[in-house]
This record gives sequence, structure tokens and C-alpha cells, in this order.
Amino acid sequence: MAAPEPGRCAFFVPRKRRFCRMAPAAGRRFCGEHGQHEEENGRRRIPCPLDPKHTVYEDQLQKHLRKCNSREKPKPVYFVQDINAGLKDVAETPEKRVPLSSLSKEELENLIIKLKKASNGLEFHLKEQILSHQALQEALNDPKNGESAFKHLKQQASILGNMEKLHLLGPGRCFIEFGAGRGKLSHWVDVALQNVENVQFLLVERATTRFKVDGKHQRRDSVFERLQVDIQHLCLNKVPILEKKKLPVVGIGKHLCGAATDLALRCLVESYAACCDAENEEPAPKRSRTDQTEVASNNSADNESSKADCKPVAGIVIALCCHHKCDWTHYVGREFFKSVGLGPVEFHYFQRMSSWATCGMRETTNKASASEESEEQTSDAEEHEQAFSKIESGPDTLQGILTVEERKEIGCLCKRLIDHGRTEYLQQRGFKAVLQYYIESAVSLENVLLTAVPSPSLIPEPTT
Repeated sequence: MAAPEPGRCAFFVPRKRRFCRMAPAAGRRFCGEHGQHEEENGRRRIPCPLDPKHTVYEDQLQKHLRKCNSREKPKPVYFVQDINAGLKDVAETPEKRVPLSSLSKEELENLIIKLKKASNGLEFHLKEQILSHQALQEALNDPKNGESAFKHLKQQASILGNMEKLHLLGPGRCFIEFGAGRGKLSHWVDVALQNVENVQFLLVERATTRFKVDGKHQRRDSVFERLQVDIQHLCLNKVPILEKKKLPVVGIGKHLCGAATDLALRCLVESYAACCDAENEEPAPKRSRTDQTEVASNNSADNESSKADCKPVAGIVIALCCHHKCDWTHYVGREFFKSVGLGPVEFHYFQRMSSWATCGMRETTNKASASEESEEQTSDAEEHEQAFSKIESGPDTLQGILTVEERKEIGCLCKRLIDHGRTEYLQQRGFKAVLQYYIESAVSLENVLLTAVPSPSLIPEPTT
């Protein structure tokens, strides 16, 4: 066995059959990763019980556990366990299902028959609403932006264009970006509202994100705040800025993955809007007979206006994505599925079959298919366009049963059926919900936008 390189760690890595090449601290033989193998004056380093990726002196373990970054941190005030989770009936919770590849030809055909029967009579031909916004024109015309950046800018521009058409870009709003990531969508909304006052942004993201853009804003009128929490546990009523200002909210999202869309809709429509409505339903103060006579003539006109002004959710604009990651437990359209004779078993297979619409299968050689898939994943990595396993949807799985075009058509049908359940859910709760194509499929295969405004379309008046 050769000696370690000078100035390098003395730990031998059996798997690589060589010494570790990381540099240890001055006066040490081992690097930080392998420090547990080094004893210093009788002191021994051990892996941290909270996160074995780092080590700590054994005699300082208790002190370390109190300040370790991997310790369980106190929950924020807006954290309410499973408030947006949805299904609470254990009897309805779906059991583990077999993969599509294990289904027989007859079982698969029966599923397709059920899908087409449930879809019969529903309007699945979506209108094209490909718009743009002047806030992004300079960036769209900048030759320094590469092809991938240009695709994202076109999508963001169309989302803003649709928001403007719905009169959602205005003062006295709180924009909540679900699945915010770096916060690019909120950034462009802020640019579009550069001359508007009293605007708040809440960026909801459960993961720690690098290269965030919301920290670079120079405007003083808009306020950005990040909520690092899973949407499943987010109670908007307890977010301090919403408690204080009571602004109508606009829920936005670009490629909100699978079940996250359902969690966001329930967060806005049930957890937030329902609670706000309950708070507004206070007993009316007693009036004298003269007062009652005086205001009677104004009641009919004022009631409709006041109802519109107090709407807690001004609108919802979400670019949908990754239907194969949906979950019956969280899905908001369960009542719709039951109304057409479907249940958790069918939903399980339909959400898997939905990947056929975007999996990029082509009647070409395996080499060409692999090349094409790689290109799509590279250009749309941020959007999670296709993270589904080829085991479920590969050509070999369905050889001789369905053609490429038939698979694509069935995948699209599954997506629209799942989305229709979401629009039904919103309509039953007083929203006018619409699905539309907001970008060309050449830009993104996930090109459907869900928009919703209170019905009738009375947007709350701006508060100053």
C-alpha cells in the first residue's frame, strides 16, 4: 500500500483503493470527513447522531447537539400539521398498487375504456392563450440569454400576460408564489409592478434554495418574504404579514409539481378563504327603526359590492406540471372522480399513464430515443418535465398494444381528466376556473395554465 500524498488525508478509501485526497487541517493527519479516526490527547471524534455526515468530539457531544444545524428546529407560527393534506378517512386511503407494466392486456384495455367513458361529454379542447408582457421584452430580446433561458422567459411572459388580462396585476395585493425555487416568477411580477404601491410577495419553498433572486430587489415599495415550509402544512391565516395587512392574495406558480398544485389550491380555497369568510361573518350591530329605513334602499346595491371587496383570494394562476406525481390522498378532484364512477385505483393508473403525453417516445432507434430524451431533460430540467421511469412507459412495455400516437393521446386525456377535477373543485367553491394553453408545445410540453378568479369575476378593489 502506497503512502498518502504529502499534505493529504491519511485515510485509505477501500472502495476507491487509494488514500483520501482531501486536505487535513494544520497539524492533523485526517481531513474533516475522516476526523473520527484521529485521536488527539485521548480525545476521540465520533459521527454526529443527528447527521453522520459530520463528526464531533465525544466529550463535546451534548454541547454540539444543542446547536447542530441538523437538529429539529422550532416550527414557525404558520406551520399547522397536515392542514392542507386533504384525505383523512383511512378507509379511503389507496393501497399500494401494482405497476402498469404488470397489468395484462385486458386490464389495460378496461382502464382505457373507463378513461374514455369518464371523459365523454367533457370539453377537453383547450383554447390557446399565448400572451406576453412588456416587463420581459428587454430580457426576451437580449442575445446573451441562451435557448433554455429564453424558453423560461417566454413562459414567464405569458403567465404575466394572462395575469394582466385577468386584472390581477395591481396595487394592494399579496402575491404568493408556491414552489418558488429561486423566485424568478415573483421577480418578474415585481418588475411589472414597478410603479405600484402596497405590494407584498410571499415565496413558499420547502427546500433551501441557492442563487435566489428575491434578495436583489432594489425597490422599497414591495416586500419579499420567504416561507420555508411544505405547502401541506402552510396556514396562510397565521402568516404575520397577512394577519396584519389583510390584503387579497393572488396564488401563482410556474410548473407546480403534481400534488403540490392540489395542496396549493386547498391552501388558498379552503384553509385561507374559508377562514377569512368565517371571520367576516360577525353578528350585525343593532339598528333603530329609523336607521333600518334609511339604509334599506342601499342594501341591495351595497351587498354585492361589499362581497366582492372582501374576497380573500383575488385570483389563481398556476402552470401545471408532472401529473404522474399526483396523489389521491391530496387530490382536490376526488368528488368529481367519484361522480363519473372512478376511484383511487383508477386514479393511480391514470396519473401514471399521464406521463405518456410528455415522455418523448418516438418510433426511432433506441439510440435516437435516448438522445432526444437527454436533450429534453437538459432543456427543461427546472420544470421536471419528465422524471418518470421508462419502466412504466417505455415502448417495450406496451409493444403491440398501443401505438406511439395512441399512448400520447391517452396520456393527454389522463392529464385533462385530472385537471378537470381541479376546475370542478374551484367552481364548486365560487371561482370561475379555466384551463388554457399558455405556450407552444415546442417551448414546453407542460404547457397548460390553470386560472381562476372569483365568480362572478369581481376582483377585490385595491386597498391603499
